[in-house]
Amino acid sequence: MKYFSLNHNAPEVSFKEAVIQGLASDKGLYFPQIITPLNPVFFNVIENLSHHDIAYDVIHQFIGDEIPEAHLREIIADTLSFDFPVIEVEKDIYSLELFHGPTMAFKDVGARFMSRCLAYFNKDEKDSKNTVLVATSGDTGGAVASGFLGVAGVDVVILYPSGKVSDIQEKQLTTLGKNIKALEVDGVFDDCQDMVKKAFLDESLAHKNLTSANSINIARWLPQMFYFFFAYKALKKLNKPLVFSCPSGNFGNICAGIMAKKLGLPIEHFVASTNVNDTVPRFLASGEYDPKPSKATISNAMDVGNPSNFVRIQELYNNDLAAFEKDFSSYSFTDDKTLEALKQIYNTSGYIAEPHGSVGYLGLKKQLQKHDNAIGVFLETAHPIKFLDVVEPALGITLTIPTQIESVINEEKVSVKISNYEDLKAFLR
Repeated sequence: MKYFSLNHNAPEVSFKEAVIQGLASDKGLYFPQIITPLNPVFFNVIENLSHHDIAYDVIHQFIGDEIPEAHLREIIADTLSFDFPVIEVEKDIYSLELFHGPTMAFKDVGARFMSRCLAYFNKDEKDSKNTVLVATSGDTGGAVASGFLGVAGVDVVILYPSGKVSDIQEKQLTTLGKNIKALEVDGVFDDCQDMVKKAFLDESLAHKNLTSANSINIARWLPQMFYFFFAYKALKKLNKPLVFSCPSGNFGNICAGIMAKKLGLPIEHFVASTNVNDTVPRFLASGEYDPKPSKATISNAMDVGNPSNFVRIQELYNNDLAAFEKDFSSYSFTDDKTLEALKQIYNTSGYIAEPHGSVGYLGLKKQLQKHDNAIGVFLETAHPIKFLDVVEPALGITLTIPTQIESVINEEKVSVKISNYEDLKAFLR
């Protein structure tokens, strides 16, 4: 499989090269040259397949022979070592829980898959070292820190906006030590992301072998397709159209869902549910893509003003707005509406959502008004414990702290404060 830059001014590369480089030399995101739909027989028997077999069938065309089948299956088994339950919240509305991994966030899958691919590529290069440079608005940092902890030949540097991630999210990315370093940025997520992109293109840092573990990296992005296949497997027997609502920040998750549809997964419609960082809802309303600086909200992992993966979504539809709008809607919700939905879900069903899932639920309810006889699935992207300062007072409950969180919550935070790109460059040097 070859990958090309969406800026169309860089050489095509292999899967390995795309993973290691992260971003193309012309600042473009990598995209697969060919997308081959899966055999219809696969969907006919999907309910009889294991999650591991489904994941292998979905991902292997994008890797080709660069990782042998036996090794790829090992990577998948190690990545998917936890459950992905589909929970009925109310009639015809389900929550797809993606938070049962080691850091209790959906990004565990992509981070674990990418780290193990990178470890495979590095196994015969004893003297080579890569530096994974990643920006986080919340859960990415912890997932990457956990996924790459102790991986030979890899140093990890995580940039996060000071005061704009939850206390538990901060502990998950600042307490592990070893090959994990956290940089606390005086700014917002977009500042962190801009610094990361600038560093990739800085020739004076070429010796650091920089790569990204944000969803701009194909090895972080592509495995997120698995979730949608797992949900379809669980709900296929109901024989109704499926509408997926994804809480969306950098748009990697929903972009992976659209990839799943391009592979043949029968999904009726996608909803990108956002907080007040509404670049994409405004685009659909006006036709003008006009990114603005991000604003802080209680659903902080979606506080992204310029979502990187939206350009991939445009590519998937060949920039055909009419075709895109047939499959895709996007709605924005305030913190007040998010809290109202959080309470409504709990009061009517006893289900404990968190702010991102609550936004997803709101978008789903709005879209289902347009789809008779459909089933709706909203993605719960993180465990409520990661937002206990929001969830507990809103619902009047006390959450039990899971084992995964207990392991870091009392550890000492270690971070380095930086203000600008020159500070980052000095740290990397």
